[in-house]
Formats: sequence, C-alpha cells, structure tokens
Amino acid sequence: MNEQVRQQDAGGAGNAPLWIAVVLLLAGVVGYYLLGNSSGWLRWGSVAAGLVAGALVFFLSPGGRDFGRFVVDARNELRKVFWPSKNETWITTALVFGFAVLAGLFFWGLDSLLALATRMLTGQGG
Repeated sequence: MNEQVRQQDAGGAGNAPLWIAVVLLLAGVVGYYLLGNSSGWLRWGSVAAGLVAGALVFFLSPGGRDFGRFVVDARNELRKVFWPSKNETWITTALVFGFAVLAGLFFWGLDSLLALATRMLTGQGG
C-alpha cells in the first residue's frame, strides 16, 4: 500500500479540541440565559463570542484543518464533474418519463391479462 493509514483515537485526547469548542459554544448559550436582565445585544454577544471562540478552537485544531482540507478537496472534485447541457437534460428527462409511461402501460396490460386469465380459470368471469 502506498497510502499511510492513520488510526484515530475514538474518544480520547485526540478529540479534546472538539470538546473544548463545544464547551465554548455552550458557554455562550449559557451566558445568554444568565444575562437575562441585560440588554439584547449583550446577550446575543455572548452567544456570538462563544460561537467565534469555539470555531477558532475547532479550525485551529488538527481535526478542523482536516475538515478544511476536505472542503477544499470536495470543491476541487466538484469542478471536475461533467454537467450536461440544458438540451441534454430535457432529452434525458423526456426519455425517462416516456419509458415510465410505457412501463406503466405494459404492466397495466399484463395485469389485465392475468386478471382475465384468473377469472376464466376460477370460473368467476361472466
């Protein structure tokens, strides 16, 4: 194998920055409720501060950098995708609906034929 396989810690110290980020975000939300008698901008400011602090801790951690690299790689792969033209899309859509109608008619006819055969075999037909 040419790729290096990295085993990640399932719940130990490797996830500490993530937990710190979550605690900071929750501290901002708790601050919102603890500042219940204060002005609205101060209450929402505590939530924003917790969100910003948590995001900074997350994105500066190894996991956050890996996530950022994943997003960049995903955008690069999205640019490589071949997107059909509007005309090709309409033709493909029409073909799909056409075959759906044909399949529906085929199965309706088959069902009718089998129902007729069943009525004739069981003697319930008129």
